[in-house]
Amino acid sequence: MKKEIVAMLLAGGQGSRLYALTSNVAKPAVPFGGKYRIIDFPLSNCVNSGIDTVGVLTQYRPLELNSYLGNGQPWDLDRSDGGVHILPPYLGEGEKGSWYKGTANAIYQNIGFLDLYDPEYVVVLSGDHIYKMDYSEMVDFHKKSEAACTISVLEVTMEEAKRFGILNVEADDKVYEFEEKPPQPKSNLASMGIYVFTWSKLRKYLIDDEADPNSSNDFGKNIIPNMLNAGEKLMAYRFAGYWKDVGTIDSLWDANMDLLSRNSGLDMYDESWPIYARTPIKPPHVTGPDASISHSLVTGGCQVDGTVANSVLFNSVTVEKDADIQYSILMPGATVKEGAKVYYSIVAEGATVEAGATVGSAPDGGENWGIAVVAGGVTVGERATVPPKAMIRKDVKGGEQA
Repeated sequence: MKKEIVAMLLAGGQGSRLYALTSNVAKPAVPFGGKYRIIDFPLSNCVNSGIDTVGVLTQYRPLELNSYLGNGQPWDLDRSDGGVHILPPYLGEGEKGSWYKGTANAIYQNIGFLDLYDPEYVVVLSGDHIYKMDYSEMVDFHKKSEAACTISVLEVTMEEAKRFGILNVEADDKVYEFEEKPPQPKSNLASMGIYVFTWSKLRKYLIDDEADPNSSNDFGKNIIPNMLNAGEKLMAYRFAGYWKDVGTIDSLWDANMDLLSRNSGLDMYDESWPIYARTPIKPPHVTGPDASISHSLVTGGCQVDGTVANSVLFNSVTVEKDADIQYSILMPGATVKEGAKVYYSIVAEGATVEAGATVGSAPDGGENWGIAVVAGGVTVGERATVPPKAMIRKDVKGGEQA
């Protein structure tokens, strides 16, 4: 069962910054781009990179994510030798057991799984990023560098660098210092949370880290600094393509809007690097005689009789007559009834905006403006108003302001 490369995909995040969207699902299972979920991107990257053995480490609200992954067939990962493996925290014999305490502890708890495949290299990925990347090129760079660890980095502005883990490197991109969210960054090379490790090295550091009672059991806070302090060779791998951490409402909305721009760098029509997904079988979308759709993504099963502009509609969305949708994301099964207005908003799965209600508004330049969010299954009553930046998690009565 030996594999040269095994990928470990960290997909147990609660996604607390996504508020209402992750009340019932883990962040990697959040719908994205009309027909996908966030986790489709790293899974598709693995398959397109020739990596056929992937451990998916679940934790928070795993039911929907586990059901979505199934046997891995949509990503060509339904294999008897390798394939996709769902790896929740578990209680071993004689152990106290716990949830994954940190990113490093999550891999530590699955050393037995990795030992089954005895890989030369382990690729550690996050389940909440939108990007296309050939991991095989990063692994080749790691091999040629003879590194113990290679970290993918993206150049950001110096102001943005304060929000990331920053790598300071020598002329050949060898890492000499790692700073977590430095107030005065020395460089703009931000860690993307994508790592390639030589497994024999990582295994030792995971065991040592677990034995340290003061450790946070985290790659950025513990494993990477410990490897640097021990004199291990760490390299920075520069990535220049589209990449976005969709861990906030604004970044998730931005990434969806990027799909409507031909110059965003996120090309979903590139046949050489497809993004696979488990897509429900729905009939083509249908429009009524008074419908108007412009500059939008509208997927199967949608019924549109109103106006939709600069928006992303997932499957089975209903937009009734005289409803107006602008710069918004309507997730599967959302309904916007007659005369309702949805502007600069995210309406989650199965939510309903009743007749005459208003959700969100166009930007006014004020600091209180932001994307409005209606949680899954919530009903916004007739003529109710949901202001910008609001996070609605329970039904709103008609005629009331949320």
